[in-house]
Amino acid sequence: MKLLAVGDIVGEPGLRALEKRLRPVKRYYGVDFTVVNGENASMTGILPEQADRIFAAGADVLTLGNHVWNRRQIVSYLEDNRYVLRPANLAPQAPGEGYGVYDCCGYRLLVLNLIGRCEMDFGPDNPFLAADRILRSLGGKYDLAVCEMHAGATSEKLAMGYYLDGRCAAVWGTHTHVQTADERVNPQGSGYLTDIGMTGPIWSVLGVDPKQSVAMFRGDLTERFRPAEGECALSGAVFDIDLQTGKCTRVERVFDRTQP
Repeated sequence: MKLLAVGDIVGEPGLRALEKRLRPVKRYYGVDFTVVNGENASMTGILPEQADRIFAAGADVLTLGNHVWNRRQIVSYLEDNRYVLRPANLAPQAPGEGYGVYDCCGYRLLVLNLIGRCEMDFGPDNPFLAADRILRSLGGKYDLAVCEMHAGATSEKLAMGYYLDGRCAAVWGTHTHVQTADERVNPQGSGYLTDIGMTGPIWSVLGVDPKQSVAMFRGDLTERFRPAEGECALSGAVFDIDLQTGKCTRVERVFDRTQP
């Protein structure tokens, strides 16, 4: 099985890049299942119509992160669509689900969405204990598991990669928007990449117009963030998973450029 994880979609440029390039990328790599992080489709948060566009572009599952509640219009969408996942370790009364079991190649694939606690603006539950709880409660109800760790600290993502090694076929990080170069298969057979990057403007600061970002760091008065213009890229990673052993055999970074 080949699973494609696509990094955070940033604004309208990221949505257009996904619509233009996701299906060609899937064909090129022979992808069987695609997980896309869409929490920045509105720069901060996502609207239902943007989620619809991501699914129409070819995503199988849509994941979210720390901006999940920035656009409250998504709340009812979360309740109605089991293919959209908010972080599983948010408060238990939060709308939506943080994991789901889906059919892929005749196997039951568990997709788990977690959020880290280092450098975040609020206090979610411990993601390591949440992962234990979910995997234990679903024992026998899935064949393979994969996990997205939405976190700011590379150390927290690395730790989760080792913690789930052998229990998840793939673990990847999102949130920091910069693709890392540490793709590998961990000792117990889990494919891993600290951050799969973002899908949006290349000549930007995490998708934002560089002049606007520089002004913020200078301490100038700024307005609401706007996406940068120009060339975009779809970023992510492909995990090759042996269905017989449940282990990952190869991880390949994806960085697919496209003109606006």
